[in-house]
Amino acid sequence: MPVDTPLDAHPAPTRTGPNATQAITPALLVTLALLSAVAPFATDLYLPAFPAMVADLDTSATAVQLTLTAFLLGLAVGQLLFGPLSDRYGRVRPMLAGAAVCVLASAATVFAPNVEVLIGARFAQGVAGAAGMVIGRAIIADLATGKAAARAFSLMMIVGGVAPVIAPLAGGFLVGPIGWRGALAVILVLSTLMLLAVLLVVRETHTEHRRAALRESRSTLGSPLRDLLGRAYLGHALAFCGAFATMMAYISASPFIYQTMMGLSAGQYGAMFGVNALALLAMSALSARLASRVEVRRVAAVGVASISIATVVLLALSLSGVPAGWLALPLLVIVGSMGLVFGNVTALALGAAPRAAGTASAVLGALQFGVAAAVSPLVSIAGEHTAVPAAIVMLCTSTLAVAAYLVAGRPGRSVPEATR
Repeated sequence: MPVDTPLDAHPAPTRTGPNATQAITPALLVTLALLSAVAPFATDLYLPAFPAMVADLDTSATAVQLTLTAFLLGLAVGQLLFGPLSDRYGRVRPMLAGAAVCVLASAATVFAPNVEVLIGARFAQGVAGAAGMVIGRAIIADLATGKAAARAFSLMMIVGGVAPVIAPLAGGFLVGPIGWRGALAVILVLSTLMLLAVLLVVRETHTEHRRAALRESRSTLGSPLRDLLGRAYLGHALAFCGAFATMMAYISASPFIYQTMMGLSAGQYGAMFGVNALALLAMSALSARLASRVEVRRVAAVGVASISIATVVLLALSLSGVPAGWLALPLLVIVGSMGLVFGNVTALALGAAPRAAGTASAVLGALQFGVAAAVSPLVSIAGEHTAVPAAIVMLCTSTLAVAAYLVAGRPGRSVPEATR
């Protein structure tokens, strides 16, 4: 497929104005997906090296763990920073600034002389790396709405969704031969490629003409803050966060469920994790195909409902005392159904705030990581030999997703642009 061929021969109507002739090309989509994949690589690639880092840096395990915490905190802060900046100054300049700083911070992590410098560099790396994640979503929201946007987000998730699967496996193979500094050097290379991709592929989608038109619209439609506080945006954003928190609860609990409870080896656990990840990618591909035929909200509703029902089954099985192997089936359904939710609900949320897509993307990302960080420690609160706490957490977060989704789509509200 040529790089300048639009993804959809019959896309939903794109936004009018100076961007009307632009299309979401495969080159752009792959670039944006790779920008969002830097975070999971930077998170997972060096995890197997934690014990070696304790010895090499002459520090404690807690201090090494802080290098990961600092990065995740930086991601949350960076999204809140770069999203509003991209609404005010356009998409490309803040994205280039973030990519450049990310390269410098990545270099600092490789050559950090002590753990304190490493923690600071990782925080800066997270802040800067967040630019690609938050602005990438805003760029898609600039160029497409409705079914076309939902399809683009689903396809982007297929490309970017491979990273969380590959990163832990690659880290296990790389840390031995090249060490933890070598693993961080790989992240430096990826950050450099990210900067080059932005320079070569990404073009401005939030032009001065468009920004002026949006400023003019405020005089008749009010502040964009009304969009962000509206039921459509908040409902879909919280639905996304509930689903993502369910996913993070699964990820946090999966080593205990598969290895401790089911008795699987590390290799078998990796295989099971990979099967679930493939289910997620397959359902994301199905969602992209359905986007041109089926209403976006209907596809997302099926995904949200499937997740909720599967969490009920998971809790029932956890309480019943059946062999732990039975838990694998509802977990497969939960993870796979995320493919029907993430891309579609993201499109619905950002489509409900078209005048502040960067800020809307930032709030969505900050909520995503904030809620996920809050629920992850709860899954093993009763120890590693029971799945009941994890099942309860996943039922609560999936219930949040269902309730928020219903509120967003309650009859009688005005229909946002993304659903038309």
